[in-house]
Amino acid sequence: MDSPPPTGQLISNTRRRARVVSLQVLYEVDEGSHDAATSLASRLREDALSPQAEAFARRLIEGVLTHQADIDATITAHAPAWPVSQMALVERNILRLAIFEMTRGGETPLKVAINEAVELGKAFGGDSSPKLVNGVLGSVMESAAVNAGSS
Repeated sequence: MDSPPPTGQLISNTRRRARVVSLQVLYEVDEGSHDAATSLASRLREDALSPQAEAFARRLIEGVLTHQADIDATITAHAPAWPVSQMALVERNILRLAIFEMTRGGETPLKVAINEAVELGKAFGGDSSPKLVNGVLGSVMESAAVNAGSS
């Protein structure tokens, strides 16, 4: 019989599931066909999360929606060749989610946020999604390091 995964892996898997649910909700909101609360309720009926994961998903969704204009400005600054309005919905929302975690979430290490976003890109985006996501988020991380060093 297999032993259970280590606690750190359980947390990672729980958070990954919360990120997937968050991405699905943000996609539906961005698409314009749902409000966040209705979409989240629907997702949670299909994919029940632990109370901690549900709370994490809610923080991500609310954070992205609250700070979307600033997040989109960050995307524009780090991906000027890819206007936010012309990005694929999946890529745009993966970037929004990760940039929120990196700049305002306060609980996810930068490299973890990037790795998780790249994995979301692999799972839900097109062939070039992981490369785009990694490139933009790597630039955001470098900028954050430069800004931290100058303060």
